[in-house]
Amino acid sequence: MTLVKVNNNGQKSLSNFVDEFFQGFPAGLHRDESYNFPPVNIHETAEAYHLELSAPGRSKEDFKLAVEAGQLTVSFEKKEETKTEDYKTIRKEFSFKSFKRSFNLDDRIDSDGIQAKYENGVLKLLLPKKEQVKESTKQITIQ
Repeated sequence: MTLVKVNNNGQKSLSNFVDEFFQGFPAGLHRDESYNFPPVNIHETAEAYHLELSAPGRSKEDFKLAVEAGQLTVSFEKKEETKTEDYKTIRKEFSFKSFKRSFNLDDRIDSDGIQAKYENGVLKLLLPKKEQVKESTKQITIQ
């Protein structure tokens, strides 16, 4: 894993820290500043990587997931709201913005086996490792 130090006058958000920390890791994060990004957790087990995107208030049909040219893209496009004349909105604080987040997949990930599910406001992705990458513990005897 490569850690990169970036000087930005002491102002660093948690999102920037996560992006910098995982740069060059199996899933390099790329940002398109025209989108709003949900926070992501990345976990690793011996068999797979697990990505969790916090995106409450949506349904599983709202997401688009695609793997193309070694890149996994997760996106959500905001649907236009239909206006109704039956009532008047006094205050509107809910905001569902479009987002697009991409992760570079390296040769350690089996892109054909990627699985996704959406539950309790979290989009969970399972990125299984290829067989040859799965690390096993080997005992070495001292002679």
